[in-house]
Amino acid sequence: MAAHTTPTLDLSSAKVTLPRERKLITRFLDEARRSPLAAAGMIIVALSLILALLAPLIAPYDPIAVDLPHKFLAPGPAHLFGTDDMGRDVLSRSLYGMRISLRAAFTVLSLALGIGLVLGGISGYMGGKADNFLMRFADLFLAFPVLVLALAIAAALGPSLTNAMIAVTAAWWPWYARLIRGQVLTVKNDLYVDAARVYGASDLRIMLRHILPNCISPILVMLTMDIGSVILMTASLSFLGLGAKPPTPELGAMISSGRLFFREKWWAPTFPGLTIFVMVLGANLLGDALRDILDPRMRGY
Repeated sequence: MAAHTTPTLDLSSAKVTLPRERKLITRFLDEARRSPLAAAGMIIVALSLILALLAPLIAPYDPIAVDLPHKFLAPGPAHLFGTDDMGRDVLSRSLYGMRISLRAAFTVLSLALGIGLVLGGISGYMGGKADNFLMRFADLFLAFPVLVLALAIAAALGPSLTNAMIAVTAAWWPWYARLIRGQVLTVKNDLYVDAARVYGASDLRIMLRHILPNCISPILVMLTMDIGSVILMTASLSFLGLGAKPPTPELGAMISSGRLFFREKWWAPTFPGLTIFVMVLGANLLGDALRDILDPRMRGY
């Protein structure tokens, strides 16, 4: 009777390859190839940043220099976007306006994210009374429409671009606190977090090293999508006289002053408005692309 032998599998010549995680830049390029809208968003945002950063170098004229003999010149070779009621070059003012709008958006979102990280992180991780108190505090701000709350705060502080950014930040941070709280609640009881607790990691280390890095994807998507909204909000406050003061080349203020002459001098408010439109469109398209890249349920690879 033949002896029973256990079959063996020879793996000496087998080659095992593990799929590598694609880098974010590679995903961006893949998404740009698959979607023309995603490519358009990336290009618009990149050009907006470049033009804003290089505005002092490429602007053909001083954005605040008054030149009354040349006021309301129609668009032409000398002034591609025409001039306004003070003879100032609309193209130069629009370039500087992009710079101001993007800086305001970066400042507001940085502050809102910072406040949201602290309060939302504490609320989600600690739970109990701390969670209840902090979320009811956030609900006080969420009870008002964002624009109405920002208008009230800006009116109380007085008209200036700095006060407008403070007002928008005060109206915006609760959304980030809510988002971060939800993400922390989702991951704080995962096994790797429990393992960190068993090994004696402090609460601060667990939050910074293990929980918050796993909340980055939705935060990045929300930040990108909010760029356009914050640009519109700060421009709206300036349009209503609660933001940047003249002669600051802020896009909302330019539209406000140019609207009085829209019928005869259409270019004065039109080109600043188109500048806002293009920036907001680019930010929204980029946000959609980033969501498709970072959300496993949305991307097809």
